[in-house]
Amino acid sequence: MVGVFSDDIAIDLGTVNTLVHVVGRGVILDEPSAVAVKTVGGVRDVLSVGLKAKAMLGRTPGTIELIRPLRDGVIADFIATEAMLRQFIKRAKSKFGFRRPRILICVPASATPVERRAVYETAVSSGSRLVYLVEEPVAAAIGAGMPVDEPRGSMVIDIGGGTTDIAVLSLGGVLQARSLRCAGNAFDEAIIRYVRRQHQLLIGEANAERIKVEAGTATKGGESRAVDIHIRGRDLRQGRPKSIVLEPDNIAEALDGPIDYISDFIQRSLEDLPPDIAADICETGICLTGGGALIDGLDSELSRRVGVSFSVPQAPMHCVISGSARILEELDARQHLLLTP
Repeated sequence: MVGVFSDDIAIDLGTVNTLVHVVGRGVILDEPSAVAVKTVGGVRDVLSVGLKAKAMLGRTPGTIELIRPLRDGVIADFIATEAMLRQFIKRAKSKFGFRRPRILICVPASATPVERRAVYETAVSSGSRLVYLVEEPVAAAIGAGMPVDEPRGSMVIDIGGGTTDIAVLSLGGVLQARSLRCAGNAFDEAIIRYVRRQHQLLIGEANAERIKVEAGTATKGGESRAVDIHIRGRDLRQGRPKSIVLEPDNIAEALDGPIDYISDFIQRSLEDLPPDIAADICETGICLTGGGALIDGLDSELSRRVGVSFSVPQAPMHCVISGSARILEELDARQHLLLTP
């Protein structure tokens, strides 16, 4: 009867996007992690969250501020995060859900106890009855359908907006979990720096993200996504609008730095594993999830640099939320994967 009058909600609380899954209904919300706030007389008033707030990026007057309440996967602004979560939970609740919901939230593998507690308390104050926490790469491994319960090592790498998370699982338990604060946002920043350095052109975050999504590629000379992209920005020397064309090799060159950083991180993680587990991973390969996995040729480029095969599941962006929902459905059997807030 409790399940009839209460919703169970899984939340992938990401730096760039937040996804909400209601058990029995699927993913019902996938919106940017953004909050638009108006300050009048020192008092902050939340105007909008999600897509409506993201549409204001770079276009707000002085009295309105667009806040990204999460930085590197953890809460940077508690009040804005609570307001955003409260709105998302309100939208997710069914009209028959009279009781406050149970919520499972993903956090980066490197989140400190203080950061975990902040997520926990923010979710509780947002209107939930019970709050559970799980590491993002663990949820990603389960969502990607990896054999985490078998007696062999499985490695998953989740490249989100703020962090790249790694988890190694075997026999249903976590052998290794760690994070690198270099992911999708670092790709955007690398594109902005490249365009500024090579073309003396200043572009914004939204433009850099569009370049990454539409023409992002990790390999030079690749044919699968050979797309030239036209971009417009401000010429830093003359101060007037200017247009340029970026070729795929230019974008691959711009992304070389963060990809190299991530590949070194993966290499170090493999070196720290027990020999038998490392042998299992070399045999079965590494699963690549998250929005970063959608960059063209990233799996083959990482394979070339690390020396282990990589694979990308069918819906890499939904692996974390799918795994979170499965953990919530099998809560009694998956208690050992939950974190202490």
